[in-house]
Amino acid sequence: MTHGFNLEDDLVCEGIIGDGCGGGRIFLVKDKTLFAYDPQTQSYILLLEAVLKAVKISKKGCIITIECQDETIYFDLSILSKV
Repeated sequence: MTHGFNLEDDLVCEGIIGDGCGGGRIFLVKDKTLFAYDPQTQSYILLLEAVLKAVKISKKGCIITIECQDETIYFDLSILSKV
């Protein structure tokens, strides 16, 4: 567990420092919303709402991939928007 988050949970992933945007933050889907948790400020940043039926999230570089039952969402952290 990192900062109280279970990194084995399919709806939680960690931003690796040096891997592009969001290094050191924890990304999670909770209550149909994508959040970033910043451990330095201990605050949540709302990134995207209406994430329906999320199954799994992952991050590579600046892109967070959210696999949902009905679609796959790509969220670019560098522009803070779906792509």
